[in-house]
Amino acid sequence: MTECRIAIYPGSFDPVTSGHYDIIVRASRLFEKLIVAVAPNPAKQPLFTVEERIAILQEVCASLPNVQVETFEGLLVDFAMKRGAQVIVKGLRAVSDFDYELQMALTNRRLCPQIETIFMMTNSEYVFLSSSMVKEIARLGGSVQGLVPKAVEPHLYRKLGRAVPNRETNRG
Repeated sequence: MTECRIAIYPGSFDPVTSGHYDIIVRASRLFEKLIVAVAPNPAKQPLFTVEERIAILQEVCASLPNVQVETFEGLLVDFAMKRGAQVIVKGLRAVSDFDYELQMALTNRRLCPQIETIFMMTNSEYVFLSSSMVKEIARLGGSVQGLVPKAVEPHLYRKLGRAVPNRETNRG
């Protein structure tokens, strides 16, 4: 039996949500090193640049000493192999996530059988949460308090050219 010391948690993280952070924290407890891998994914028309997403994630994960944040291009399994990772961590919210992620996991296994994919269910309070939803709430002037790690809020509102909503009057 081999030990799984290094894992990769990939995503676009535009922006990182409380659901993402929940998976990061939980996965960081399972592995000696967790690499949060920021994917450019131009098909999603990101709000933040890759460099901004990396900086925000580094700020959010600063208290997790075994977590490092990087970006990658190309095949995820190639990036995982270069980093010596044995596992890809994927967070799941709903059945619709599972369908897509299962296809990706099986494709990755076909490309690189020595790398396993594990699925982690998100905390039930974040099942509804997506980066797209967070951006829409912020764009429309609502509060994203609790939907993103606290450190993300000022970055998000600044990027959208909005003031941070008053937490007492806007519970959005």
